[in-house]
Order: sequence, then C-alpha cells, then structure tokens
Amino acid sequence: MRENEPAGGARGMSREELLELSAAVDLETGNRALGLGRSKGYELAKRGLYPCKVLRLGNAYRVVTADLLALLGLVA
Repeated sequence: MRENEPAGGARGMSREELLELSAAVDLETGNRALGLGRSKGYELAKRGLYPCKVLRLGNAYRVVTADLLALLGLVA
C-alpha cells in the first residue's frame, strides 16, 4: 500500500495521472478522479447527473476526459 493511501486501496489521482488519461476513460477512473464511490458514480451516471459529460456505449459508461479535467481545473 502506498503512503497516505486510504485503507481499502481507494485513492484519488495525482495531477500527473490525470493529465496522462486517454480521451475518454471508464467510469471507475472518473469516479476515482472525482473521489466518488462506485455505487454513487454509477447512480449519478444512470440518472444523467454525473458532474461531467458521460457517454453510454452499450452497457459501458465512458467519461469524457476533457470535461473531467475542466471540472477539476486542469488543462490538458
């Protein structure tokens, strides 16, 4: 386990990790970047209330990285 990592392995993402993301990421990665739990993230996405743009591709959700970075105040 990394230093300063919460118990259970869940942790946020560093600025460097965020800037290395691809154009769209899975919902789990978006949740981690925003500090959301799995259930809450999926609930928000399903209801259309996720804090940034989410694409629905079949059964999968993809978070648009540009929107995620803008929400977090980071420039790609």
